[in-house]
Amino acid sequence: MKKLLLMAAVAVFGLSNVNAQDEQPTFSFSEGDIFIEGNVGFNSTNDKNTEEKFNSLTIAPKVGFFLNEDLAIGGTVFYNSAKTEVAGTDISDISGFGVGGFARYYFLDLGERFKTYGEFGVGYSSNKNNIDDFKLNTINAGLDLGINYFVTEKIALSFALRNVLGFSSTKADVDGAEAVSEFNLGFGDVANPFGGNAAFGILFVL
Repeated sequence: MKKLLLMAAVAVFGLSNVNAQDEQPTFSFSEGDIFIEGNVGFNSTNDKNTEEKFNSLTIAPKVGFFLNEDLAIGGTVFYNSAKTEVAGTDISDISGFGVGGFARYYFLDLGERFKTYGEFGVGYSSNKNNIDDFKLNTINAGLDLGINYFVTEKIALSFALRNVLGFSSTKADVDGAEAVSEFNLGFGDVANPFGGNAAFGILFVL
């Protein structure tokens, strides 16, 4: 009887050990996964020498679909606002909306939970200066660099540097206006290395 009990205990322990190994969490993406990600970017400066203040906010939810474990494609909508104030008077108050598409490639794992990626996106946005109703329409393309940290198997924190490499073409919404093109490359300046390009968010895997 004792031998039978011992054999049963060993069998139960062995089965429990196998199940525990099978249930180990995996912090990665798979083909067919869908994710929802919301990014928020904020920038604020206050120059007391000139009494100039600047504040900007960007909110950009995204939905993506994984073609394989490393490559995802998707779409985004975004809202942005930026206000400049000098000596207590608003000289610029811009708000805008836009839509876009992106392709994201995860190229490096930093440990078990950190996943780094590059993301190329294109978009269209319309911005209006609410002080004088002046409107600008922009077509843009850019390369972002980012990283996800998996808190759980289905939830990750996000940090991204937007438009590390970027191009835009902007045209005023008035008759006879010509487009203005801009190309940029960089991470910001020494005093503010992230500039207004830093974005934080959270990602959910469905």
